[in-house]
Amino acid sequence: MIEDTLVVEGVAHDYNFLPENCVNPAMGRGIGEHMYQLHSRWGGPGYALEKSLYLDHGATAEILGRAVLAESQSDIAVYHETPIYGLFHDGGSPLSTGLEMRERWPNRVLVYGAVAPLRPGAVDRVDELVDVHQVNALKLYPQDLVEGRITPLDMSDPEVCYPVFERARERGLKVVAIHKALPLGPGPASALRVDDIEGAAMAFPDLTFEVVHGGLAFVEETAFLLDCAPNVVVNLEATSALVRTAPRRFAEAMGAFLATHNGAQRILWGTGCMAAHPRPLIEAFWDFETPQDLVEERGVEPLTMEAKKNILGSNFLRLHGIDEDKLRATIAGDEFDTTELAAPWGGRVEPAAEPAAVA
Repeated sequence: MIEDTLVVEGVAHDYNFLPENCVNPAMGRGIGEHMYQLHSRWGGPGYALEKSLYLDHGATAEILGRAVLAESQSDIAVYHETPIYGLFHDGGSPLSTGLEMRERWPNRVLVYGAVAPLRPGAVDRVDELVDVHQVNALKLYPQDLVEGRITPLDMSDPEVCYPVFERARERGLKVVAIHKALPLGPGPASALRVDDIEGAAMAFPDLTFEVVHGGLAFVEETAFLLDCAPNVVVNLEATSALVRTAPRRFAEAMGAFLATHNGAQRILWGTGCMAAHPRPLIEAFWDFETPQDLVEERGVEPLTMEAKKNILGSNFLRLHGIDEDKLRATIAGDEFDTTELAAPWGGRVEPAAEPAAVA
């Protein structure tokens, strides 16, 4: 918690960039190198995991879980499996890590299970995720490798995606999250746009569609989508890093979303840990103030303290029907119920760079 405000880490991922897990080792390792540069930049000094661990080990349930729950103000971790099978044999963020985290800390971990609608057996996969793994929601990726070609996924395709959504609805799931805006490897940029979500949202008004990385790109289009489709929400994974690296750009994205219908109730917090360590981003978000010139000269909707509290935790709990008072009582007194935060990454941080020599 931060000043008694409950915090939900809306996206946590494990990564495995080892050559044997990469479908194309050169490409997979290249993506890992790129992600590590973002990881170092987004968290800031003292919050970057050792490069060897990031690229040659993976976070593991222990490292990832404690980074979120023991080393930051986050009270709940939401693990997202990903179906990026065209790049990684285990899909990129394997379900097994999330299940292990939930087994260790059942009161503090939720799991989103991945489905790849362009591959055979997608509808049956929904049943497996519900019956075997008891997931809380689904996670989709916007493209896949089909017969050797990278193919975009159209969320509004009635033959490919609608059967998955229908089965999710039949099995009692309420939320479908889809990666948007953030490129990861080669593929058509059009797949990262949000246009295809509107048709799905209208066809399934009793499902909520969660736009992950909302605001990192396509800000106006995403804001229009929020106004057009009341069952769409935005998850700030990766976008939250802008609060440190590009605060005015962050203010503009947040202002656009806050200005939509019930906007302050439709934004979810997320950092994508291990993409970035959550603590510095939570603290920067808590202290953030919308630049006054953007408010006065451009009419940007300011980010208020009430909105921050909703975004950090309340919105996610309401979306998933979790009673906050009961949750607080459930986690009270456990190993993470403390105001003392542990060292980032268990002390496994990248050494500070040597100062440049003075000529």
